[in-house]
Amino acid sequence: MSMELGLIGALVLGAALYAVYNIWNSGASTGAKVVWSIVLFFLPLIGFIAWLFFGPRKT
Repeated sequence: MSMELGLIGALVLGAALYAVYNIWNSGASTGAKVVWSIVLFFLPLIGFIAWLFFGPRKT
C-alpha cells in the first residue's frame, strides 16, 4: 500500500513542478505567477487541475 502512495505522491509532485515551471515561463504578471505558485504549493493536486483549465500559458 505504501508503494502505491509513494508513486502517486511522486506523480503529483512532478505535475506540480511542471506547472510551476510553465507558470514562471509564461507571460503572466509577477503577481499572478506568485499566486499560482502559492496555490500549487499548498494544494498541489487541486492547484494542478485548476492550472490546467485556468492557468497562464506561454506567449
